Amino acid sequence: MKGGEYLVKNVLPEDIFIPEEFDEEQLMIAQTCEDFIETEVAPHFDALDEHEEGLMPSLLKKAGEMGLLGIAIPEEYGGFGQNFLTNMKANESIGSAYSFSVAFMAHTGIGTLPLLYYGNEEQKEKYLPRLATGEWLAAYCLTEPGAGSDANAGKTKAVLSEDGKHYILNGQKMWITNGGFADLLTVFAKIDNDRVLSAFLVESSTEGITMNPEENKMGIKGSSTRQIFFNDVKVPVENLLGRRGEGYRIALNILHIGRIKLGATVVGGMRRAINYSVTYAGERKQFGSALAEFGAIKHKLAEQVIRTFSTESAVYRASKDIQDEIERLKAEGKNYGEANIGAVSEFEPECALLKVYGSESLDYIVDELVQIYGGMGFSAEAPADRSYRDSRINRIFEGTNEINRLIVADAQLKRGLRHKIQLMEKADELLKKMDEIEPVNPQNKSYYALHHAYVEQLKKTILLLYPVLNEKFKKKLVFEEEIMINIANMSMYLYVLESTLLRVEKLEKNGLKTDISVYHDILDVLMQDVMYHFKKETTEAVSAFLEGEEKQKMLETMQKLTAFEPLNTKEARRRIANKLIEDERYKF
Repeated sequence: MKGGEYLVKNVLPEDIFIPEEFDEEQLMIAQTCEDFIETEVAPHFDALDEHEEGLMPSLLKKAGEMGLLGIAIPEEYGGFGQNFLTNMKANESIGSAYSFSVAFMAHTGIGTLPLLYYGNEEQKEKYLPRLATGEWLAAYCLTEPGAGSDANAGKTKAVLSEDGKHYILNGQKMWITNGGFADLLTVFAKIDNDRVLSAFLVESSTEGITMNPEENKMGIKGSSTRQIFFNDVKVPVENLLGRRGEGYRIALNILHIGRIKLGATVVGGMRRAINYSVTYAGERKQFGSALAEFGAIKHKLAEQVIRTFSTESAVYRASKDIQDEIERLKAEGKNYGEANIGAVSEFEPECALLKVYGSESLDYIVDELVQIYGGMGFSAEAPADRSYRDSRINRIFEGTNEINRLIVADAQLKRGLRHKIQLMEKADELLKKMDEIEPVNPQNKSYYALHHAYVEQLKKTILLLYPVLNEKFKKKLVFEEEIMINIANMSMYLYVLESTLLRVEKLEKNGLKTDISVYHDILDVLMQDVMYHFKKETTEAVSAFLEGEEKQKMLETMQKLTAFEPLNTKEARRRIANKLIEDERYKF
């Protein structure tokens, strides 16, 4: 598979990886992470939020002593050298730890990966073993007061010293996670009058580095977030990371990785929130019955399950595709960094859409957690409080969800125009046969054949829109952000639905679940919701740029493509909720 190719290619269940296929070693690593969170971190959730002095770095160092900070670092640099898929599973296990997971991901992700992927051998030998063991902790310094989503607008400067031995760094960075205790900073700055950024490895003990006090944040209060100032800071020339002017590329590629990693991380948060929800719903009684017995609460519990299961399905499908691409690039002779960067960049659209879907699904789940707790949910004494506050940052982290939606649509269109995927070719064929399009006929179709037929119809809706939009707006399409977001939403729902369909089909085909009917329920409810989303998004998009007969014809075609046989989703949700209630925790 290539990035974005899911739009034009039929995929079979055997072509994808599902979470039920993790092997014993991978599950053992994940369990080790979970055990560490529950025994070493969870007892300190309150103390972390109160910024108990030295607690967060001590927990990170303890994780390092257990090898958890080095899961993805090659063995020659003191790590475990695990593959991409295993690392994603470990991230999921850490993801339930609120502020700790933010600090952990900042260290192992944006703090370490620039060095791991772009550093030269001398730099990696000097710093990676320290980062793998937790002897040193890392932070990533990109954002500035005037440079957020537009990272290249940063004003931090680096000037070569007269003796040619140092770069003199001056500037300000903000929202720096782990800033209060990090030993190694990856700092982005422009050399002289360069238009683009370069990247530097800066030791925080260097003279001239000062910091503001800790930020008072809405959520993730336990993570260290500070402004950092660089005042004539001398950085050895050998600490330039990558080539001069390569910093912007480094920043973008590391953000791609951060996006899909966030998709896995939020699954851990979802699981914790669902477990709180079902436990409280079973214990709390109103009108003589447990909350879990009421249909309105079952609806909420079921939706929490569906969004978690679908996020999981899509994240691990994409993760395995990325891992396969890493191995392919290595076989072509690419080094470790080039293979990882190239593979994640290839799946740029999937990384962006998973970040959006995962973060918004977690937000939905924790919001319903508060609602299930009722008045107690609004109390800071209940676990819903921390879940709710800490979730919100994920829609801003790793590029805002608005930026990521635009990336999805733009990246897919560019791949089509450059013929990296057969998007425009397939679209042109479809446009020629638009008059022949008919709704799906459910008669005489097997369960999975019907669902695949619906998915195929949804792909056609996106394919029809891309060439018409490109023809109408050409390069000005980037300014039609509302329409691009419509396309991105459809792409996101399509990928998640297809991933869930393929997972459920593979579960049944391989006999991996005895109670497959409840997984049919998950798929059915998701499918119906996605069909409704497509009706809305296509109507908005078409009405925004077409008029008269052209508009009417396209809307009629979209109605045919999004037509479906309605299901009894009330009973399906009740069956999903009943399994969750019976298991007393998320075991799907």
